Amino acid sequence: MTGPLTGTTVLDLTRVLSGPYCTMMLADLGARVIKVEHPGKGDDTRHWGPPFVGTESAYFLSVNRNKESVSLDFKHPQGRDVLERLIARADVMVENFKPGTMDRAGFGWETLRARHPRLVYASISGYGQTGPRSNEPGYDAVIQAEGGLMSVTGAGDGPAYRLGVAISDIVAGMFASQGITAALFARERTGHGQRVDIGMLDTTAALLTYQAGNYFATGQIPARLGNRHPTIAPYETLKTADGEIVVAVGNDSLWKRFCPAIDRPDLADDPRFRTNRDRLTNYEVMKPELDRALAARTRAEWTERFRAAGVPCGAVRDVGEVLADPQIAARDMVATLQHPTAGATRVIGTPIKLSDTPGSVRTPPPTLGQHTDAVLGELGYDQKMIASLKTSGAV
Repeated sequence: MTGPLTGTTVLDLTRVLSGPYCTMMLADLGARVIKVEHPGKGDDTRHWGPPFVGTESAYFLSVNRNKESVSLDFKHPQGRDVLERLIARADVMVENFKPGTMDRAGFGWETLRARHPRLVYASISGYGQTGPRSNEPGYDAVIQAEGGLMSVTGAGDGPAYRLGVAISDIVAGMFASQGITAALFARERTGHGQRVDIGMLDTTAALLTYQAGNYFATGQIPARLGNRHPTIAPYETLKTADGEIVVAVGNDSLWKRFCPAIDRPDLADDPRFRTNRDRLTNYEVMKPELDRALAARTRAEWTERFRAAGVPCGAVRDVGEVLADPQIAARDMVATLQHPTAGATRVIGTPIKLSDTPGSVRTPPPTLGQHTDAVLGELGYDQKMIASLKTSGAV
């Protein structure tokens, strides 16, 4: 079986996280991804660490599997010719430079669409290709702040926090991969490629969903609530005798199951807590009752009790606990690859499960320029020409 994007060639001019995450998703689904990196230094994240696995950055290894690496300076006159040949063979080109960079280099969308009408050209940037802020650089922490995520993250009486993962970068990459696959699907009907314009501020704002909906409905600015839900209770983190647990009592029926499970059946019919509206209104009274009850048993005991009662719950686990979960193993969410310098390297698997054309983790993240000679050979360069390109610094 082969992935749904098998036969699709993606030219990847991206670096750091948003772009590489996008192209990794495409590669997992079967696309051939040729990653273009600057000779001698490559993707910035090759140098981010520690930790390193041997000489390889753990950061770089995490988002660049299933790709080929070509070292190329496309600002060099001979390098421009190489890039032109690569583009001519590509179905998709992805870049995450600051808007205007590719235009100045002579490889902007308007220039390329005239020569390659079937090309899908994807651009990821901080604020998109249009608008008064389009020329500003995009960094994950800045976009989390500017996009409102930090304003709703953290304790109500404390400072705003960014998420523990680079969610603005990652979600931009996810939306970019979705836009690219949609553009490829449209090309099957129209015969023409198109531009995919992804702004990190846009994609982060799109995550606000019900927080934005609540604001539209009331005009009130959503407040930070720690781990509480703004419209459901109890739906939050609770402390047990030896750790934290999350309970998701999403409706009144679940509340009636939850109360006996914590040995407080009396709370189920208490008029202060009978409905979700009641529980939100009287939250400050309800919460101490739950805290006292949960302190009586361990995290594992509560997890077992709640699951037996059909109450959605989950332990607050660290990364090691998550990656050791038999469910993660059963879903092939950890894969081991043999890297040419780092040896056996573990990476997160692909979360998209397709029955007939599944994605896969096939090859390790490449070393810098690992596939340069092979790809140049496909483009018609012989060994003498390749040697000349290397001498000139073009590759």
